[in-house]
Amino acid sequence: MKGDAKAVEQTNPQVVLLRVGIDTGSGGMLGPRFENGTFEFIPICANRDCLGRTYGNTIGRYGRKLIDYFPDGSREKMQRVFLHCDPEFETFTYGDPTTPKQGLRNLKHGDLLVFYAGLRGWGHCRTQPGLYIIGYFVVEHAGKYNDLRRADMLKPFEKNWHTLNESEKERFDRLVLIKGGEGSRLLDKAVKISADERAIDCGGHPVFVLDPKLQKDFGNFTELNAIQRSTPRWVKGGFCDKAKAFVTGLE
Repeated sequence: MKGDAKAVEQTNPQVVLLRVGIDTGSGGMLGPRFENGTFEFIPICANRDCLGRTYGNTIGRYGRKLIDYFPDGSREKMQRVFLHCDPEFETFTYGDPTTPKQGLRNLKHGDLLVFYAGLRGWGHCRTQPGLYIIGYFVVEHAGKYNDLRRADMLKPFEKNWHTLNESEKERFDRLVLIKGGEGSRLLDKAVKISADERAIDCGGHPVFVLDPKLQKDFGNFTELNAIQRSTPRWVKGGFCDKAKAFVTGLE
């Protein structure tokens, strides 16, 4: 039975898109994208970090401190602000205790958790703000913190920000954790998924929407197809195989 269940998971994967990383509402800017299509993933801010990681002391993938990517006017303010390093792409874990993310506990072996982030051109790159796929997890397992603890399955999450820094029982009770397995990666080059023009939502606000050209791969999430916020966007069943093939084929 277990073997049969695993085969079903692998041939009928779920795919979910999730926005992560610094943005104008949490950190005051978008992450940097460079002329050659590479990028720096910059986490959102936190009110603590037991490892002492800040924008001012953390070196990114390309040898610069993360604070160097901030506008001149905010560097002094953000220099000592702690990092919420989640997802982390060293051991490939992600956690979240908030209500919108509770459904992620149902991800199974072989499903795909796709991360996208807001980026804009930095330095000589003049790319306008947009939303880009920056990495993904091929799910190994997922679940609630307490269930994983009872099953003695917390060790793979020892580098996750939440397991390191949460202190309130209520937060642990709600905490969902996802472990990425073989094939998980942070991309070398970001791949844009938002349309060039923003749409207007029901409140009259401009929002990023999925590029219409990608609907053949991802289908529709809503009537507007907005991907502005961090609510998980679950790909509908008929498009999951196409979406997984698109994402895992990226550089």
